[in-house]
Amino acid sequence: MIMDLTPCIVQDARSGEVLTLAYMNDEALRRTRESGEMWFWSRSRQELWHKGETSGNVMRLQALRYDCDGDTLLALVEPAGPACHTGERTCFYRGDTDLEPSEALAALERTVTQRRSADPGDSYTATLLAEPARIGAKVEEEAEEVARAAGGESDERVAEEAADVLYHLTVLLASRGLSLADAFRVLNERRR
Repeated sequence: MIMDLTPCIVQDARSGEVLTLAYMNDEALRRTRESGEMWFWSRSRQELWHKGETSGNVMRLQALRYDCDGDTLLALVEPAGPACHTGERTCFYRGDTDLEPSEALAALERTVTQRRSADPGDSYTATLLAEPARIGAKVEEEAEEVARAAGGESDERVAEEAADVLYHLTVLLASRGLSLADAFRVLNERRR
C-alpha cells in the first residue's frame, strides 16, 4: 500500500488542527509503528528523521489512517511542542491566517492555557482560574442566559450567549485539568 514516498498529513488528535505535511517511506512507517512516534523521510537531506529528535518536539502517534486510494496517510498525533522548525505551532502559519469557525475551540483552549499564568488583575480568565468556586456559577449563569435568549431573542443573541457558555465551560474544564478533548471523547463513546 505504501509507495516509495507517501505524503503524510499530520493532524493534532485533540484539536483537529493540521500541523504539517511530511513524507514517509516504508522504513519511516515501520519505525513510526514500532516506536509510537513519528518518523519521516527528509526529501532535502535524503534521510530518515525522527520528528523531535533534536528539538524534543516529538509527535506521539494516536492513529494512522489511509485515504480511499491508499496513497496518502493521515497521522493523528499528540504533539509535545511546536510542529514547525520555525517554532510555530503548525507549519501552516502563513497566508490567510484568520481563524475559521472550526478552529475557534482549539484557539480558545490555547488562550485559556496561556492566561493561566497571567495576573488576575489583567485577565478575566486568570481571575476565574484563581477562584474555582466562581467558575461553576458562571457556567450555570451563562447556560441560563442562552436558554432565555433561545426563548425569544434574536439568533445573534443566542449565538453570543452560546459563545459565553463555551468560553466558561472551557475555563471550567481547564480548572479541573481537563480539556475539550475529554468531553469530545465522551461524546464519541456515546455514539457507539
